[in-house]
Amino acid sequence: MEQIITIIVLIISIILHEMAHGHAANALGDPTARLQGRLSPNPLVHIDPLGSVIIPGLLMFMNAGILFGWAKPVPYNPYNLKSPWGLPAQAGEALVALAGPAANVLLAIIFGTLVRFSDVIGLSETFVSTAWYVVYINVLLALFNMLPFPPLDGSKILSAVLPYSLSRQYQQFVRWTEQYGVFVMFAFIFVFINVFSKPFFGFVLSVVGLITGTST
Repeated sequence: MEQIITIIVLIISIILHEMAHGHAANALGDPTARLQGRLSPNPLVHIDPLGSVIIPGLLMFMNAGILFGWAKPVPYNPYNLKSPWGLPAQAGEALVALAGPAANVLLAIIFGTLVRFSDVIGLSETFVSTAWYVVYINVLLALFNMLPFPPLDGSKILSAVLPYSLSRQYQQFVRWTEQYGVFVMFAFIFVFINVFSKPFFGFVLSVVGLITGTST
């Protein structure tokens, strides 16, 4: 039952992550996601069968010690984006990328607050346990997506904040990863699991503890 709840929470959190990208792009002047129906909460328009269901499910039932997934990327046209508040032109794309992790952080804070004050509010143990998983998964999604590796959101943010010459060099690296697509992503995941996963997940649990006021 716990595994099923975790997968459901993961799918919902990924969908809200992608919807946030679409709403941010629409607010900044690009209607592509809206016109393609990607602002809808309907999971069918967001779910990627491999990344949203099969991979998370296999990892859960195999007790792989790591949980991740993805939805269909939200389409947007960077040339339509307007940068607000007098920011540089490339800031629009960075804000769209940041919207997804920001949505996960907001969810983590909301449910983390419920966990922290569960005794005062009088919430059931079952609800508190589920809320903790909501916090954990959304912190995990936010931090993982902020890693500066294509096609994760962090790569778009990094490209926007780098000096022009370094940004061009980084874009060459991004284009190289796009040429090999899924192979590069799986190679990254393999290295991540075998080299960086332990400190990363330790950091995730520390952040969850700070938000919820619980120890792990």
